[in-house]
Amino acid sequence: MKKINSNLLREIYKKRESSARKYDHGLVIVIGGSKVYSGSPALSAFSAFRAGADMVQIIAPQRAADIAAGFSPSLVAFPLEGGHLSTDHLSDLLALTRSAKTVARGNVAVVIGGGTGRDEETKKVIREYLKEVTVPVVIDADAIYALEDEKIDFTNKNFLITPHLHEFYVLTGIDVGKTKKEDRGEVVKLKAKELSSVILLKGELDFISDGEEIAVNEISVPYLTTGGCGDTLAGISAALLARGVEGFKAAQVAAFINAKAGKLAADEKGESLIAVDLINKIEKIIK
Repeated sequence: MKKINSNLLREIYKKRESSARKYDHGLVIVIGGSKVYSGSPALSAFSAFRAGADMVQIIAPQRAADIAAGFSPSLVAFPLEGGHLSTDHLSDLLALTRSAKTVARGNVAVVIGGGTGRDEETKKVIREYLKEVTVPVVIDADAIYALEDEKIDFTNKNFLITPHLHEFYVLTGIDVGKTKKEDRGEVVKLKAKELSSVILLKGELDFISDGEEIAVNEISVPYLTTGGCGDTLAGISAALLARGVEGFKAAQVAAFINAKAGKLAADEKGESLIAVDLINKIEKIIK
C-alpha cells in the first residue's frame, strides 16, 4: 500500500513553459447545485482554480448559477431553467461539455453531483449524462446516489468516484465502516476493479484504488467534517484530471492537497473552520 506524500506534487507542478497557452492546464466544468443547495458549485470551482485550472465553468439551475456568478468575476456560470437538474437539461449539458472539449483542446474534466439533490428526475439525468460523456468525470456527493438505482457500465470511461463511508455503502452495498481500517484499502480495490473506476474513499484515512494498486492518505483532519470540504476535494481532483493527470495519481494528489490545506486552516480556525478557509490554503501547499 502506497503512502501519499508531497513527492507526487513535484511531478505535476513543474515550472510552466513561457509558451504556455490558455487551456494547456485544463478547463473544469462543475455541474451541480439546486434551488436549495447553491454554494457547492462555487466551492468546487474556486478549488479547481486554486489547484491550477486555467478556466472553470459552472452549469447549474438558475438560482445556484446566479449566486455562483455573484461570488467572483472569475466564475462563468451557465443558468438552467428551474430549481433542479431535469431531463430537459440533458442536451444542454452534453452540448456544453462537447463545446468545452473542443475549446480546451481536450484538456477538460467534469465535477458532477455537489448540491444537486436526490430528486428522481435529477438522478435520471445524471445517469444519462454519465452514459454519454467522453471526458474525465469526478462523481461526487448526490451523483453517487444516482448510481444506487441503476448500474452503469463504466468500461472505457475515465471516472473518479469520491464517496464518504455512507456514500460508499450506497454505491456498493458494503458498510465499510464496520471493516477494520487496515482492511478498507482492499475493499476499495475490489470495488474499483468491479466498477472500472478510481475510488477515493474519504474518511479519517483516505483510501484510493484503481482496482490494481492501493494508496492511503494518512493526514487526518477532524475539522474537515464541515460542509463544503468534500466539494473542495472534488474541484481539486477535476483540475488535475483536466491537465491530463491519470486518475489514480490525480486522486492521490487531490487527497493530499485537500488534507494538508485543511490542516493549515484548522491550525488557525479550529472549530470555526469553513471550506473557504481551506481553499485559501491550497496555494501554500502547492508552493
